[in-house]
Amino acid sequence: MAIQKNVKIKNRKARFEYEILDTFTAGIVLRGTEIKAIREGKASIAESFCEFNSKGELFVINMTIQEYSHATHYNHSPKSERKLLLNRSELKKLEKEVKNSGLTIIPLVLFTNNKGLAKIDIALARGKKLYDKRQTIKERDTKKQLSRIKKSFNN
Repeated sequence: MAIQKNVKIKNRKARFEYEILDTFTAGIVLRGTEIKAIREGKASIAESFCEFNSKGELFVINMTIQEYSHATHYNHSPKSERKLLLNRSELKKLEKEVKNSGLTIIPLVLFTNNKGLAKIDIALARGKKLYDKRQTIKERDTKKQLSRIKKSFNN
């Protein structure tokens, strides 16, 4: 199995389901077999979200990292909570926003940087209503139609 150099796992539903207000890049506390599985591209953040615990630490919940194929009995559990690493000021800002205005924190992209460390882009987001989703679909369709018309005129 070939290991990819730079892994980029996206949460494709996030921008459709939520209105993104602010983004942050955070490190993730992982065990040895978890980072190896991420480097193989065997992870998913589609159904995940972030939550604060009683100590004010931020955790990503419901992120799936499949078990590493070459591991022994020291393998990790696929759906465990994983701690996110941010500056104290960023954590306080996020916690204040979540508590006061009812916003949510969702992961957008799980990636590895040039040093091979796993990072996650998280976003402070507000859930979209049904009519907002319809508007998004309508804008996407008009963009497609415009690009088709431009393409036909260029040929």
